[in-house]
Amino acid sequence: MAQALKHEQKLLMPKATAVWLIENTILTFGQIARFTDLTEIEVEALANEEIGRGLVGRNPIENGELTADEIKRCEADYKLDLILSRRDLPPVKTRAKGPRYTPVSKRGDKPDAIAYILKNAPDIPDSAICKLIGTTKPTINNVRDRTHPNQANIKPRHPAELGLCTYIEFENAHNKALKAAGKDPEAIKAQKMAEMENAAAASSEEDDSTKSSGGFDFSNFLGTGSYAGSSSQDDDN
Repeated sequence: MAQALKHEQKLLMPKATAVWLIENTILTFGQIARFTDLTEIEVEALANEEIGRGLVGRNPIENGELTADEIKRCEADYKLDLILSRRDLPPVKTRAKGPRYTPVSKRGDKPDAIAYILKNAPDIPDSAICKLIGTTKPTINNVRDRTHPNQANIKPRHPAELGLCTYIEFENAHNKALKAAGKDPEAIKAQKMAEMENAAAASSEEDDSTKSSGGFDFSNFLGTGSYAGSSSQDDDN
């Protein structure tokens, strides 16, 4: 019954609730993610202020979504999941179909999100991009052809960081596109991780090399070449 209740009702402000739980409890990212229907990556990003910077936490106890005892119960055992408290308000209805609605304040971010997807997930088809961030194929083509009216200011940014979708929605769309292209999503991820690790290792070695040499070339100040020869002649004279 408790699990059924959890799925019948949803949090009104999941990210704000996650921020409050991060700041005021010792719950794990996994527990918070499962309760708020976010991913652990999103919860960790909120904790590190990589996304949602300045977002004010929403107290689920004051809003009747959790009890203090329920939080303590799950803090004592990290394997337990929080159970949403019963509320008198009707459950929030979500649209299963139709284009994704994007707040006016975020619509200007869509070209940045499109540029990110075209650069980092080129296997995702235009039709899937439209559904993922609520854009149109002409806009995608304008960004791809660099004919967008705001082209000079477009910077590739992850659509989840812009709040246009969630990380899990992006990953699902990307994995589906890779499978449709006959590619193994896990193999692609492993390859990217290896490339990132190699790049980080190379950068670290370069930094160590710079530090060991002092980062400065003193060869021009050594007594060599014609300058040294002229000095020797002066000494003979």
